[in-house]
Amino acid sequence: MLDDRKCAIIGCGFVGASSAFSLMQSGLFSEMVLIDVNRDRAEGEAMDLGHGLPFAQPMEIYAGSYDDLRDCGLVIIAAGANQKPGESRLDLVRKNVGIFRQIIPEITGRNAETTLLVVSNPVDILTYVTLKLSGFPANRVVGSGTVLDTARLKYLLGRQLRVDSRSVHACIIGEHGDSELAVWSSANIAGVDLRSFCEQSSYCDHPESLRKLAEDVRNSAYKIIRKKGATYYGIAMAVRRIAECILRDEHSILPVSSLVEGHYGLHDLCMGLPAIVGRNGVEKIVDIGLSGEEQAELKKSADTLRRVLDSLELPR
Repeated sequence: MLDDRKCAIIGCGFVGASSAFSLMQSGLFSEMVLIDVNRDRAEGEAMDLGHGLPFAQPMEIYAGSYDDLRDCGLVIIAAGANQKPGESRLDLVRKNVGIFRQIIPEITGRNAETTLLVVSNPVDILTYVTLKLSGFPANRVVGSGTVLDTARLKYLLGRQLRVDSRSVHACIIGEHGDSELAVWSSANIAGVDLRSFCEQSSYCDHPESLRKLAEDVRNSAYKIIRKKGATYYGIAMAVRRIAECILRDEHSILPVSSLVEGHYGLHDLCMGLPAIVGRNGVEKIVDIGLSGEEQAELKKSADTLRRVLDSLELPR
């Protein structure tokens, strides 16, 4: 029987460890197992996190093995090679697909009922790889998608317009990577159309500024990697938010990566689109309105992912 209050994190690098720290502080889980090919690394992270528990809620955190996954309600996969300076997320694909070919059978051989949350990059490709290798129902294979990209968009737009980022309603969709796109046609600030809000705020150079802002969002990871070697705090908060939606059965809408079949005329790939997320994982993809230009950009993003997927030998 699954324990919804037990989660596992596979891969204890920067992203996995930061996600573990974020989840420890959330109080969502009562038990968390850390698994890494480097057992000492997993044990060290578990010890370090455990020493902070007197300042948080009671929780059991320990380094374990794949056998500890048997009753996990949520398994978070953060394993894989790191993105290096000058390397795109898609450059990582062959290295990390190879790693996933080893990991996924280890999971499914012990627990075929859990929900899988894929965080490793390139996340859309690896979410699809996980879906095909696991044989799980599509709703129970979720990727972090463009949740972080959307948070970056809200943060930067909020700063530019001098409003709380939580009042910014806009999203990034498509590939979590270079072909992603900002959906400006339906963006709003607390219900006020973005263009109207900009006019009310005497905000000038609207189209060019938005183009530059979307570019800044797209390049954020590259800038961070150049400056500090890796990105991990932002994605750790995104992992926490997705886990909240699943564990609390929130039915919140997040642009996670999941199987797309028929939406916007796209088929048989995973990419970030707004979806209702709850206890059953991805319950429904929400088709938000897109302009003709946005529709064309989304098709290009899908084509980028399709070319990579077609180069892989995956079960159909």
